[in-house]
Amino acid sequence: MNQYPAWKYLLLIFILVVGVIYALPNLYGADPALQISGSRNNEVDAAVTTRLTSALEAAEIPVKEVELAPGKLLLRFNDTGAQLKAVDYIKSELGTGYIVALNLAPAVPAWLESFNALPMYLGLDLRGGVHFLMEVDMDASVKQAIQRYSGTLRTLLREDKIRYASLRAEELGVRIMLRSEADREQSRDLLHKEYPTLIIDDIDDAKNPGLLVMISEQEVRDIEKFALQQNILTLRNRVNELGVAEPVITQQGSNRIVVQLPGVQDTAAAKRILGATATLEYRAVDYEHDVQDALAGNVPAGSRIYYERSGKPLLLKKTVIATGDQITNASSGLDQQNGSPMVNVSLDAKGGKSMLKFTKKNVGKPMAVVFIENKTETSLVDGVPVKSTKKVEEVISVATIRGVFSNRFQTTGLDSPQEAHELALLLRSGALAAPIEIVEERTVGPSLGKDNIEQGFKSVMIGFLAVLVFMALYYRVFGLVADIALALNLVIIVAVLSMLQATLTMPGIAGIVLTVGMAVDANVLIFERIREELRNGNSPQASIQAGYEKAFSTIADANVTTLIAAVVLLSYGTGAIKGFAVTLSIGVVTSMLTAILGTRAVINLIYGGRRRVSRLSI
Repeated sequence: MNQYPAWKYLLLIFILVVGVIYALPNLYGADPALQISGSRNNEVDAAVTTRLTSALEAAEIPVKEVELAPGKLLLRFNDTGAQLKAVDYIKSELGTGYIVALNLAPAVPAWLESFNALPMYLGLDLRGGVHFLMEVDMDASVKQAIQRYSGTLRTLLREDKIRYASLRAEELGVRIMLRSEADREQSRDLLHKEYPTLIIDDIDDAKNPGLLVMISEQEVRDIEKFALQQNILTLRNRVNELGVAEPVITQQGSNRIVVQLPGVQDTAAAKRILGATATLEYRAVDYEHDVQDALAGNVPAGSRIYYERSGKPLLLKKTVIATGDQITNASSGLDQQNGSPMVNVSLDAKGGKSMLKFTKKNVGKPMAVVFIENKTETSLVDGVPVKSTKKVEEVISVATIRGVFSNRFQTTGLDSPQEAHELALLLRSGALAAPIEIVEERTVGPSLGKDNIEQGFKSVMIGFLAVLVFMALYYRVFGLVADIALALNLVIIVAVLSMLQATLTMPGIAGIVLTVGMAVDANVLIFERIREELRNGNSPQASIQAGYEKAFSTIADANVTTLIAAVVLLSYGTGAIKGFAVTLSIGVVTSMLTAILGTRAVINLIYGGRRRVSRLSI
């Protein structure tokens, strides 16, 4: 009567073994570490490894372990103090050609890693994660606005056929020098009509009358506010591309953004993607003037000198055809003709119209693609690390326009498929409205405090043990079986969270505790039903059979309704609510498995094989 077929026992054993294997990595903890990876053409090899270990040894910074893998180097340390001390020395030693990121490296044995068994992520409120404090360059956002105005005003005056001697962007605004007083009056009236919010002052010059067009203080505040909000939105998009669970991205003060990424293991990739300001500009090549004359100091008024990555100088027009913020979609791939990495680009309506207009007039002429990136350099001055920002503008591609196109085309000239992939990601997630710099980066401990976390886990364990003792004393052998199932339930929950690489937070722990209570409740219902059947005079074997069968519908109804509520929370909740819903959903399913199938299997092993059972220990 109370016997399971062999396949059910084999299934339970398989679930138990898999659960133990994938839950084990959570017992090994993690080491403070530094992850070094190359950018562009720089590679991390044995020579770099030797160079860094020698530098750290000279600085008397102990290294626990060195792991060199393809494309990256991992240095493990005994504590965070040595980790934080080493990061400045390594940045100074390597320069800007490498990415150095703080990390927490799991100390999982190799035999577990061979099963792809990794620990589950813990949120910032438990283990911490990576913390970035980013500063938005507000001055740059205003300068960009002035540059945009200079291009717009130049086009406006040309279309209205107003002659001007010169037009250039300055720190305070756009300086326009005109041919005559009549031109100045006509320009002032036109600008007041088209841009009523701009401040326009006269410039009295002996040769030419002029106008100084400035942005109002209110518009400056609006530009800075937009830059901050746009950067927050862009960072959120980039975090989504990274696939980070439950990120925190908030404004701090008037020009800073806090980004917290709980459970992130590869902080090098996070730092590279979040901190990157890479974008593209498409410019016309000035083939009418000689680049050598420009290098000698005779730069044409509407042109500027740029350099290719090889160091070759080029003369490009200042007028931009299309920019990164006009790109609506981008995907990386390989050029079918030569196999080189490329990015497929789609422009918005404005960018497509501008590109169509340019290519119609310039078929057979060259167009350049400029790669723009802001880099932060760290150098030691009197033993103190000093950071400085450097803007890098490189021509990555010069191609002849062979036909008319508008909003869909390809960009080539990138160094590697990885660079093409990351550039496509950055363009797809949106351009930054203003450059940002990572002014602070660290792996953070629990926000609740280490002592509070220990006390919290201690209270959970005390409660868990109290339940175990109560069940064992009150239900005897059946209680001990329920205790085994309860422990197995916790192991399976942890294993599933680890397999899904989910992030566990304090609300998630609350979900686990609730699940433990639900699992015990299911066993209580079953055991009380068995007692009731025994009081009604049924045999022990029949009581076991009836107890499990009659309690099943009640347990199933309760768990299904709870699962529905958990799924709703998972679908519409965010942050802490979502963390609670994830563990609760997993726990509902596992508790059904262990409380019904698991305990029944053990009870069947104890009592099912006996011909005569005079009494049950319940």
